[in-house]
Amino acid sequence: MGNFKSVYPYTQETIAEYAAHTNEQIEGLLAKGHTTYRQLGQIPLQQRCDWMLKAAALLKEQVTEHATIITREMGKTLKEAKAEVLKCAASAEYYAQNIAAMLQPKPLNSDASKSYALYQPKGIILAIMPWNFPYWQVFRFALPNLLAGNTGLLKHASNVSGCALAIEKLFLQAGFPEGAFQAVLVNSKDIEPIIADDRVQGVTLTGSTPAGMSVAQLAGKYIKKSVLELGGSDPFVVLKDADLEAAAAVAVKARMQNAGQSCIAAKRWIVESTVAEEFTHKVTGILQKMQQGDPFAESTEMGPMARPDLAEGLAKQLQQTIQQGGKLLTGGQYEGCNFAPTLLTNVQAHMTAFEEETFGPLAAIIIAKDEQQAITLANHPTFGLGAALWSKDLEKAARLATQIESGNVYINDMVHSDARLPFGGIKQSGYGRELAAEGTHEFLNIKTVYIK
Repeated sequence: MGNFKSVYPYTQETIAEYAAHTNEQIEGLLAKGHTTYRQLGQIPLQQRCDWMLKAAALLKEQVTEHATIITREMGKTLKEAKAEVLKCAASAEYYAQNIAAMLQPKPLNSDASKSYALYQPKGIILAIMPWNFPYWQVFRFALPNLLAGNTGLLKHASNVSGCALAIEKLFLQAGFPEGAFQAVLVNSKDIEPIIADDRVQGVTLTGSTPAGMSVAQLAGKYIKKSVLELGGSDPFVVLKDADLEAAAAVAVKARMQNAGQSCIAAKRWIVESTVAEEFTHKVTGILQKMQQGDPFAESTEMGPMARPDLAEGLAKQLQQTIQQGGKLLTGGQYEGCNFAPTLLTNVQAHMTAFEEETFGPLAAIIIAKDEQQAITLANHPTFGLGAALWSKDLEKAARLATQIESGNVYINDMVHSDARLPFGGIKQSGYGRELAAEGTHEFLNIKTVYIK
């Protein structure tokens, strides 16, 4: 089984080690989770909502404590970590205030005297979550499921085990019974027996496309419902009639926040040729002024990447693209986990920075001759998670949004997740939805009742 190690990315200091759970401990977690599932659905919904509101209040009271754990384990700036924790709190409040409507029986028209659909819990839901947003990714799975009566079992990324255990403790402090939400410390290679267990009724994964393929195979093998939110190479399309000042500022934020380590980061900046030079000048100026360094320092705008191997992998993708004809405009240097904000231009559709997901602070400018070519370039053959489209002509932008192949299109803004809006991808960016009513229903038994 072995131990899990938490390392502070900025200094490479080991901050904690955690022992992996034994088979006996895993069985105990499953037994407790199943027993609690049988009890949780019998507890009035209002009580579960009150517990969730308490969780939100605790997150706000303890925001610095939770944010510090995030920053120490994966390196994002303390400001970004605090924003992540507060987003979890706001979403907890949203679900507590709206879950009753999402779970309301839905009347159905049929030849019966009465027919309707019920939304009922099914059991333990296993969540396999990534390190890049170690609280938000977990909360967007946990919030609707705990409120609906499912119990949660979290297999978090091994480098953020401290976050996993802190979240487990938070839900207990809020009043949820033992077994409602539990962290299981196991390696990915040991996950199959958990998915196979009859007490586990679904699995949700946020991570890479290869990880998604592996989990999808296991879910299919054991006939378990699955939701996958996978990689992306999101386009940020700037048309010639866009507000370039605003587009440039948002493009940099959408690419460089969290040191570029986001599935929905604006990785490919696709710009109409007539405004490409001006847009490039604007974003280059912003990037060159970015303050990178100690993630706990107030002045720092971008912290380190989460691990040295991730920085090395990004550097390899950068060099491959340059060898293929891409031109480095700024950045490119890295030391340890600290990778400078980097911009490539002259990127073409066959190049690495276009074809692959670049999971770090590397942006690529792709020039399109007109808006139709821009949409064609935006429709990546492999990925389809999110897309941003910039134009002052909102009617045209809405029409073009229907032609973009992705799960989300944001017009004149960066792609972001919101508890009020369904979120997810298509193609190799995954399937199923999180958030809003659509995400809430994914792991519920939608039971039809027919009365003659």
